[in-house]
Amino acid sequence: MDERCCHKIKKRSEEERRKLVNRLSRIEGQIRGVRGMVEQDAYCTDVLTQASAVRAALDAFMRELLSEHIRTCVTDDLRSGKEETAEELIETLKRMM
Repeated sequence: MDERCCHKIKKRSEEERRKLVNRLSRIEGQIRGVRGMVEQDAYCTDVLTQASAVRAALDAFMRELLSEHIRTCVTDDLRSGKEETAEELIETLKRMM
């Protein structure tokens, strides 16, 4: 984990936390399903199709989290003069791509 993120926290509303955790729980279930398919010797294209669905679900989770981060953390920091937050966001986007 990056040192910069270890000292920061994000106070999330109960609704935001619930939505993110629910998404992660669904992804976790999908991962278990893919593992089960591999353990049961499912056909490769079937496993790949399900793995692709997992990736799409994780991408959706990341888009939601990134959107909320920009709407709250980044906006608040920039308004308070913390220009380094823009660079941090750029570096985060580079790692994501």
